[in-house]
Amino acid sequence: MKTIPSFTIDHLNLLRGIYVSRKDSVGGDVVTTFDVRMKEPNREPALGQGALHTIEHLAATYLRNNEKWADKIIYWGPMGCLTGNYLLMKGDLESKDIVELMKDTFRFIAEFEGDIPGASPKDCGNYLLNDLPMAKFEAAKYLHEVLEQITDKNLNYPA
Repeated sequence: MKTIPSFTIDHLNLLRGIYVSRKDSVGGDVVTTFDVRMKEPNREPALGQGALHTIEHLAATYLRNNEKWADKIIYWGPMGCLTGNYLLMKGDLESKDIVELMKDTFRFIAEFEGDIPGASPKDCGNYLLNDLPMAKFEAAKYLHEVLEQITDKNLNYPA
């Protein structure tokens, strides 16, 4: 079998950042998949499941309600390796195009107070697996250490 493209990325040198993982043509439109990498793979602990689940709920809610971008959001969800998230958006986009959107998203998560959207037995298949304090911690860490300091090395996959 062919190796899928995401397994050809050099994870030994991959930094935290925002990367274009792939672009696909769907019904005449381009769908851009972003790798929103919150942890350096294999070099720092992965995100906790509860924190990542809460980040998923909050980010998906924020993005789908964003006045400027809502009509371009297709999907936000966690990576199986627990080091980040995938964001699928309609349009032929580059990493730099969504930096401000990601800053706003992670600021929203870092500052969130109240009930986690969709975190009830009626709305979620594993509603008890949430950790708002750690989600806020991880979002603030990513916002301040990566997004607010972003450079080309955090926007382009290592060669």
